Amino acid sequence: MTGAPISSAEVRFREVFVHLPEVVAYLRRRGCRDPEGVGAEVLTIAWRKLADVPVDDARPWLFSTARNLLLAEWRKASEADGRGGIPEMAAEGEPEVEILDPELDRCLKALSARDREALLLVAWEDLTPALAARSLGVSQAAFRVRLHRSRRRVRRLLEAGEGAATVPQLGVEKS
Repeated sequence: MTGAPISSAEVRFREVFVHLPEVVAYLRRRGCRDPEGVGAEVLTIAWRKLADVPVDDARPWLFSTARNLLLAEWRKASEADGRGGIPEMAAEGEPEVEILDPELDRCLKALSARDREALLLVAWEDLTPALAARSLGVSQAAFRVRLHRSRRRVRRLLEAGEGAATVPQLGVEKS
């Protein structure tokens, strides 16, 4: 007995669905309270808006959608606390991750949310600068400048500290 033929939309969605573990990891590293649930919601939105999901690489679109849902989660939690607006964690975009090197943790926390996100999209999410720019909705040139400045700030922070000499995964080396 054979099943119904698979539609082109189902085939396309399967190509998008393989990125679920990456989306969940992205959400977890950014302090999401329910990364699996929000990841499922990201894919539900992807199914509804499948025509909008880029064919070449869905990850920037998925990460952007995940970021928007995470900000909504933080706003909702903030409103429930009676503070209104986006809580400090979201405003600063501080990831809740275990970092092996405490010096790197210190450096990342010292960066602005925008600089940190530029570095993390390239280093942790393994996006090219062009794909990371797409995820953030900025031009490639603007993203490359942001990434360069972020790396330079981390380098300066590392040089000011007594920690690790290099952080190659971030593209940072002490001189």
